[in-house]
Amino acid sequence: MSFRYYYADRIREKMPEFKGTDEELQKSIDDISLSYNSAIRELETRLGNISDDFDKQHSYMPIHHVQSRLKSFDSLMEKAFRYGIEDPINNLDTVKREILDIAGIRVVCNYEEDISTMSKLLLSQEDIEMIRVKDYCDKPKESGYRSLHVVVAVPVYLVNRKKMVPVEIQFQSIVMNAWASLEHELRYKNKGELSQEIVDTLKACAEDLHRIDEEMSRVRHEVLDDGNEYSEI
Repeated sequence: MSFRYYYADRIREKMPEFKGTDEELQKSIDDISLSYNSAIRELETRLGNISDDFDKQHSYMPIHHVQSRLKSFDSLMEKAFRYGIEDPINNLDTVKREILDIAGIRVVCNYEEDISTMSKLLLSQEDIEMIRVKDYCDKPKESGYRSLHVVVAVPVYLVNRKKMVPVEIQFQSIVMNAWASLEHELRYKNKGELSQEIVDTLKACAEDLHRIDEEMSRVRHEVLDDGNEYSEI
């Protein structure tokens, strides 16, 4: 099956405490993979449709590109342990209820103001349920990280049932995404540890890039001033 992303026998080797059969474990894994991959595809389609229609109406496409990922089963179990979920391999329903970023989409917009436009247009759809919003654009993290994190539940229609599946969407500008990607790579290369001097330098770079983001937006409006106030939709 194309949606399968882990196999029960491999999980059993690492987590022999699972109380059910391999068939039961495989069914649970496949259900996670199918449901969350379907939710990702659904949202990618909706975001693409919104961006295409926006381009048709305003001759401007606000989305630069979209990335998605499904958290691996190992990562899911590790996060469940960090969340304090007891015996997560035998409590997968609790894991799915408590961990809201099993499926993730990053929407990279051209400019910071496009973040508001795209998130509002998506959340205005009547069958999208907003679960949580964390705005790191106006209030960045201590590291300098900026993004808008929105968790939504999207309907997924299967053979004989409908499921509301949560997906975390990160809306970023190109500039925000560039900084976040490079900062993540530096931390990954150094196993998450950076000196305070490097941390301070990265934060200063984030502030400088934010000013550039704002200036580029101002220039954009000067060059493309055709009466369309994209950010006010």
